[in-house]
Amino acid sequence: MNNPNTISSSDLTQHTAAIVLQGLQISKQVTGPEGTLTILHALDITVAEGEAVAIVGPSGSGKSTLLGILAGLDTPSDGVVNLLDQPLSTFDEDQRAQLRAGKVGFVFQNFQLLPGLSALENVMLPLELTGASDAAERAAAMLEEVGLGHRSGHQPLQLSGGEQQRVALARAFVSQPALLFADEPTGNLDSETGEKVIEMMFALRERQGSAVVLVTHDDQLAARCDRRLRMSNGKLVEL
Repeated sequence: MNNPNTISSSDLTQHTAAIVLQGLQISKQVTGPEGTLTILHALDITVAEGEAVAIVGPSGSGKSTLLGILAGLDTPSDGVVNLLDQPLSTFDEDQRAQLRAGKVGFVFQNFQLLPGLSALENVMLPLELTGASDAAERAAAMLEEVGLGHRSGHQPLQLSGGEQQRVALARAFVSQPALLFADEPTGNLDSETGEKVIEMMFALRERQGSAVVLVTHDDQLAARCDRRLRMSNGKLVEL
């Protein structure tokens, strides 16, 4: 019997709706020694195709928790998240990963590169997950685009922080994702290197037409997005 939640390859390549991400009445509670703590309070958020949305706020305000829920890396206590027209609550972990493959990119503060793989192999990963036969060629071209073609054989520990984040950008954009999630992408970089990485990220986003959901504590970075939302007391306020 076919699983009704199984995603076909045609489902993954046909996302023409104006909305790529929608979260409705998202709440998140955690239980600790002092009882139940509510981190997110019935939040609503919508992101359109090609739109860049920044979520700002102080550390500990719930920004990264919300990002993880929107991306299907975590689950809400209540509420519904629709990612690329698919309701994440009806999917198991493997199905959520299948949905993201080739359509959703990630850039994290700590780069999240696999240390035993070369830069080229790290960038190839999202393409290999979709069965692309030309993964090596496309990954090499993407590394050239971020200025690291000459470093393709180096492992992450042989690269500077800025170079590692550029590899992460190449990995995130190599499959031309409909949506990119970025969590404090300049948090581990000095200001000059961080600015170069952001310039590159927004240039790639503009060229490919990807939507972006960006979590940052940097108001100047957030100002480059189409919309800014501030997390305050577990709720979102549009700026």
